[in-house]
Amino acid sequence: MTLEETREFFARDRYATVQTGITIDEVGEDYSRCSFTVNENHLAAHGHLMGGTYFTLADFAFAVATNAPGVKTFTINSSISFLSQPKDDHIIAECHKIKDGRTTCTFETNITDGTGRLLAVVINNGMHL
Repeated sequence: MTLEETREFFARDRYATVQTGITIDEVGEDYSRCSFTVNENHLAAHGHLMGGTYFTLADFAFAVATNAPGVKTFTINSSISFLSQPKDDHIIAECHKIKDGRTTCTFETNITDGTGRLLAVVINNGMHL
């Protein structure tokens, strides 16, 4: 799919695209780059970026990298390691394939801020339907 076709397909994921404000910036074979700009709705009570926003971004990037019309892959396990707090308000996820089998796959998502600072690493295992 082209970038525009991908955006149109995933526009139905309203929690990620509308509620969280995630955009799909780039797609390729077994790859995606998605991002959002932090606003006050993304912050936890102590004023830092809520951990769930990292996870939502990573899960959406995984979905974009592994799903297309006619292809269904869903997450069966995820592991996230939080490494740093962002230095700016642009949060980016780059998701790429580590291994893909007949029924399962493993992808890694690196989450950074706009300065390139590594914020979190997520490993997603998925199952193909």
